[in-house]
Amino acid sequence: MDLNDSLTTGISDFFDLENQEIPEELPVMAVRDVVIFNYMIIPLFVGRPASVAAVNDALAKDKLLLLVTQKDSTLDKPGPDDIYKVGMVSMIMRTLKLPDGRLKVLIQALSKARIDELIQTDPHFLARITVLNDEDTTEVDVEIEAQMRTVREQTEKLLALKGIMASELMMILNNIEEPGRLADLVISNLRLRTNESQEVLETTDPVQRLRKVAEFLRKELAVSIMQDKIESQAKDEMSKSQREYYLREQMHALKKELGDVDDRSEELDELRKKITRMRMPKEVKKEALKQLKRFEMMHPDASEATIIRTYLDWIVDIPWQCSTKDKLDLKEARRVLDSDHYGLDKVKERIL
Repeated sequence: MDLNDSLTTGISDFFDLENQEIPEELPVMAVRDVVIFNYMIIPLFVGRPASVAAVNDALAKDKLLLLVTQKDSTLDKPGPDDIYKVGMVSMIMRTLKLPDGRLKVLIQALSKARIDELIQTDPHFLARITVLNDEDTTEVDVEIEAQMRTVREQTEKLLALKGIMASELMMILNNIEEPGRLADLVISNLRLRTNESQEVLETTDPVQRLRKVAEFLRKELAVSIMQDKIESQAKDEMSKSQREYYLREQMHALKKELGDVDDRSEELDELRKKITRMRMPKEVKKEALKQLKRFEMMHPDASEATIIRTYLDWIVDIPWQCSTKDKLDLKEARRVLDSDHYGLDKVKERIL
């Protein structure tokens, strides 16, 4: 789910469930790689047996279950110690059974809650929970308003860097006056590590939660700016290289038209003649001509061009069809070794 979808649906009044009564015991479902925040409406694919059992249990009762994030997303069967204790009580709005046996469910997050005790682990987790309400905040003062404005501005910049049309989304964010709600809507769409998102979720002070979101936004914005700068530099370098190659080809054509000598063309022609004249194996010649063609298309100052040129020089210097007759005379070899080196008897014996 992208930023546009979650923010738009996240504040939707399509389902008004704020006054939903939440029981003390709820089925628990572990989710991977995502931390659910308040006001979110999100589709989930459910395939693990324990997760399917939790959904079916919730559907058989009041359609409520507690969604918690597992600490290690690679685990298929997380245990009690592999899940975070704070998650979101969520309502199952729609379900769809897929042909492969999985379920696609649409859920809406209602309220933050903490697992006090797991009273069942099989076939799914069942927990006794405590609903966690945000701490009461004082009236929004100048400092809090400034922090909220900063978060909105940073979000808008981040959206622009990611190429997302932000007009409608920013209108939504500008209408939010609660610091905690603003923090939840923004943080749910940042690409943070699970432990960082969980840290924000477990913060019950709305103002403190907003400050943490502002800090994460600053980091994400700095990374996005640097990424955009790197991509821009790479694009400029590529454009410069292509432009230089185009101009060089034009110069080559002009020199050819005027009858001027082109050193690079002579160099390429000479290499091609050497490869053709050398009585090398068919496969070797095919590869050599392929590398020569690559070399011809490259900028002569490119680092890879130097490597290919060295390879071509080496391959044409190999005496492919030249051979010498070996003289396998151990007595003569002993005489040469004794003549050239004093001692080293064990070494000479090993050589012979």
